[in-house]
Amino acid sequence: MIRTVSIVPAILTDNKQDYRMQVERINVFTRRVQIDVTDGVLTPTVTLDITNVWWPKNWDADLHLMAAKPSEYLDTILKLSPSLCILHAEASEDLTPIFASLKEAGIKTGVALLPATFPGAVKSYIDMVDHVLVFAGQLGTQGSAADLMQMEKIPLIRNMKPEVEIGWDGGANMTNVRALAHADLDVINVGSAISKAENPAAAFQELVAEIDKNGVVI
Repeated sequence: MIRTVSIVPAILTDNKQDYRMQVERINVFTRRVQIDVTDGVLTPTVTLDITNVWWPKNWDADLHLMAAKPSEYLDTILKLSPSLCILHAEASEDLTPIFASLKEAGIKTGVALLPATFPGAVKSYIDMVDHVLVFAGQLGTQGSAADLMQMEKIPLIRNMKPEVEIGWDGGANMTNVRALAHADLDVINVGSAISKAENPAAAFQELVAEIDKNGVVI
C-alpha cells in the first residue's frame, strides 16, 4: 500500500536576506516547510543563527536542528514554537529530557539518523518521537547526491513503530522522488531541487505530480 506522501521544501542559508527571499517564494505554494539550522560542530557549516529564524504564522514549520548540544537552543525553540522539532540521534547529549520539554510545550518531536546510524541502536529515541528523519545527504548542505541505500532503514523503522511519521532528507529530485514516494515514506524534504529552481512553485508542482504517477518507479 502506498502512503500519502508530502513534498516539504527545505530552507538552509547563512544569510538573512536570502532567508527572507526563500520564505516569501515558498509561501506562495505550500504551508509545511523544513527550516534547517546548523551549529558548525555537528556539521561542517554554520547557517543563519536560530535567533534570526522566523516563519509566517500560517506555516506548519518543521525545525531541523543539526546541533551537538540541542539543549543550548531549547529556550529559543520553545519561543519559536515550531510544529515539529527534529534533533539528531548523534548529538553529544541525552535527547530524552529535551524531547520531554518539547512535548510538554505541545511541540511534536523528531529524531534524525545520519547514514552510519542504525535504527536499532536508537530505538529508545524512536519509541519517544512522532517523526523519524532518514538523512541521506551531506549534513549542513543542499545539493548533495542521495544515498538511496538509506531506504533500507525505512522498513526497520516502520516495524519498530508503525504509526510514526517517516521523513527523507538528502538529494531528493525528479530523478528519484517517485522511487522514494513508493518506499513507505510520509515526507520527502526537498532542498536545492526547489530552492535553486528558476521557478520554485513550478518545481514543487512537478515533484508532487511525479510522486502521484503509477507504474514502474525504477
